[in-house]
Amino acid sequence: MMPELLPANTWDADPTLRLLLEAWLRRETLNVVEPAFREMGRAAAEELQAWGDACEGQPAFLRSFDAWGERVDEVVYPDAWRQLASVAARAGLVALPYEDASRLGADARLVQAALCYLFAPSTATYSCPVAMTDGAARVLTDAGGVGQPRAVLGHLTSRDPGEAWTAGQWMTERQGGSDVGQNAVVAKRDGDGWRLFGQKFFCSNVGCEVALALARPERAPAGTRGLALFLVLRDGPDGRRNHYRIDRLKDKLGTRAMATGEVTLDGAQAELVGDADRGFAQMTAMLNITRLHNAITAAATMRRALALATAYAAQRQAFGRKLAHHPLHAEVLREMAAGTDAALYFTMRMAQLLGRIEAGTTKPGEAAVFRIGIALAKLYTAKQAVAVASEAIECFGGQGYMEDTGLPRLLRDAQVLPIWEGTTSVLALDVLRVLRKGDALDALSAELERLDAPERKSALDLARKASAEDGDSAESAARRLAFSLAQSWMGGLLAEAGVEIRPRGIGLPRR
Repeated sequence: MMPELLPANTWDADPTLRLLLEAWLRRETLNVVEPAFREMGRAAAEELQAWGDACEGQPAFLRSFDAWGERVDEVVYPDAWRQLASVAARAGLVALPYEDASRLGADARLVQAALCYLFAPSTATYSCPVAMTDGAARVLTDAGGVGQPRAVLGHLTSRDPGEAWTAGQWMTERQGGSDVGQNAVVAKRDGDGWRLFGQKFFCSNVGCEVALALARPERAPAGTRGLALFLVLRDGPDGRRNHYRIDRLKDKLGTRAMATGEVTLDGAQAELVGDADRGFAQMTAMLNITRLHNAITAAATMRRALALATAYAAQRQAFGRKLAHHPLHAEVLREMAAGTDAALYFTMRMAQLLGRIEAGTTKPGEAAVFRIGIALAKLYTAKQAVAVASEAIECFGGQGYMEDTGLPRLLRDAQVLPIWEGTTSVLALDVLRVLRKGDALDALSAELERLDAPERKSALDLARKASAEDGDSAESAARRLAFSLAQSWMGGLLAEAGVEIRPRGIGLPRR
């Protein structure tokens, strides 16, 4: 990344974020947390960026055997990755919503989201371990377990870098992908515990201290109904590694600094989390957390791309004047800015709603609004992040295509966002399913009416039509429905905030 184009402090350089938090946070909360925002903004332009660059230049590698030929399956990280982990722990990027049943109350998720937003774009996708650790902490908190799960939760939510652990989520298998009902990993009883057998195909943050894994207990029914959720520790009480192998690390397009691997569970010791027939339901609750983090990272990626393109336009001379003074180039930057602001407001609205849900202070219908909105926010911001990162490269011309600018990495890392935590089509169908349940459509309609969202009538008419239909016609319209609802919702949030409204974000179809 070119340091001369980064602002000295990304908090000070982001008036949209500051205005949003001034309007949405309680004044006493903002007074307490603003120094943390300013410090994270400073670090993002200095040591966090340097450590992120170092991790990209020296990715983690797999050490399968020790010098004596013993299998160790150790993921070896550079020191810079450990430094990022320490900052994340000390800043409470996972801990905030869990501290003292959160001392920040309903504001906790909004504060956490803002800190993660400032942290994410400099840190070589360390936001992924943060997201998965937060999701695991939520599941263990909801399960209310004692003993080992409670001890693990303490590590996941610790601010002490020496005590803090990260989590993985081992859900995906080769034959199933998004269709987790096809999962074949088997859980077998072993005294009071369980052992897991089979293969997991995509395990991000594979060097984690603990993972949550879906597996099918013997004689459990087929499909998602038969899946249970298990806690799998990397190390046993005696310090020896658990019975699983890391077969290899993935050679990926992006997110190169973060180790993703294939894992074979060969009798791995595991502990059941919650009821054996609620594994899939617990996974869904976890996905609500990780989808929020996905949207936070997408919004942050867009802001970084816009900041770099704007700074470059103020310096680069072409055809007798600075790029920023060319009307067409200025229009491109304005459209990028509008999409970036919209992504921020939409994402932070989801964080606000989640905070209220966890604090038990929701208004009628807000839980349903969140359930629809979290899928929409994840799918839309992810697509927009790719488009905005690509546009930023074009704003630099040929130099944007050069690796030493950092822009290609921004695009590569953005490209995974529409895939992680459910693809665009999977999430669009999820929105359709939710709209067909209970009062979800009425709750969404009330939200858009409250905001006086633009084009809400056409978006809601499409929602009513699609939710009333069955079969192929409704399914084929799901993406168009999702984009329409997201664009209307974001327009309403921007209008409420007094931010200039543009007709659409770049890279997505007009309705």
